[in-house]
Parts: sequence; structure tokens; C-alpha cells
Amino acid sequence: MLFFLADYLRDKEYKKMDGELESKRSPDRDQPRGDEMGQSSADSESVHLKVNGKDYALKLDPRTTLLDCLRDHLHLTGSKKGCDHGQCGACTVHINGRRVNSCLCFAAMHEGDEITTLEGIGQPENLHPVQAAFVTCDAYQCGYCTPGQIMSAVALLKEPCGPDDAEVKEFMSGNICRCGAYPNIVAAIQSVRQNAKPQKTG
Repeated sequence: MLFFLADYLRDKEYKKMDGELESKRSPDRDQPRGDEMGQSSADSESVHLKVNGKDYALKLDPRTTLLDCLRDHLHLTGSKKGCDHGQCGACTVHINGRRVNSCLCFAAMHEGDEITTLEGIGQPENLHPVQAAFVTCDAYQCGYCTPGQIMSAVALLKEPCGPDDAEVKEFMSGNICRCGAYPNIVAAIQSVRQNAKPQKTG
């Protein structure tokens, strides 16, 4: 009997606390924020981008990241949104030939730049050597990080990276693979760098 009475009293106390908290809430607490209500056309800016050799005229919220622009406005979904904080590398693209985390930059900042995404370096019927090596070396598992890995690897080919695996790992350290396919990723990159037939590891 005492247990039931204790539960009853505790339940009444919780309801009283909930009522007090509800009365203290700001009346506009549940009103949608500006970014939830949608951006009016008056707040949008005209942005002209060159992506994979094509020119695009867009109307964008000036806060739109390059990643969101590519995925949501241009429907180029090869670039993935992983951490959205520039820590995983899944969103890697090339800007004027250099790899960049597209989640960290505003689209409007890159008017006039040459932007290249995964779709721009190769297609299924005409793979880039790095893409082909990733397939041959089985350098992926779930595949979510693979676009960013490939974009970084393609950029690495033009960077002053030393010949050893350890240096390749260092140059690729900004791209995280949660599945742990790192040995095969390195093997794929090295096979292209050495212009040799890719050899699957393991």
C-alpha cells in the first residue's frame, strides 16, 4: 500500500513541476526561427557557379554552403554530408584543382572558380584511374566515405606526397573511413601513383 501511495504522490509532484515550467516558458518559444520558415526570394542572392565545366545561374540564400548547393540545388549527390563540420572529408570537392571540404564554405564565395565534384572526374563507362583502382582493390565497404576518399586521392596525385605508404596515409588523414578500409585505400592510391596493375590486399 505504501508503494502505491508513494507513486501517486510522486506523480502529482511531477505534474505540478511540469505545470510550473509550462507557465514560465517564453510565449514565442515554439515560434519557428527564420531558418525554419524558409528564406524569402527577397533575401536570396544571384550566384553563378561553374561546376564540372557547366555554368549555373542560381538564386541562393547567402548562407547556403557549397555542399548543400551541390546536393540540394544542382542534384549532384556524389558529395556526401557526413559530419557537416569539416572533420570527416566525405564532402571533399576540388576548387581550382585543390581539395576543399565543401561543408565549410559558402557557395556564394566561389563565383568564377572551377568546381569539380565526383561526377566530374569520371562516369561508370569512363572511370578515372583512381575510381578504377578503388574498385579493383576493393577500397571501400559501406561506400559512404568513398566519394570524398576518391576526390582526395585524385588531388593527392598532384601534390608533393612522398613515395611511402606512411606519407600517403598522412596526406589522406583528413578523410575518415569508419569501416576501416584504409589498407586497400592506400593500395589503390599507390597502384595509380606507380602506374602499375592494382593488387588487392589481404
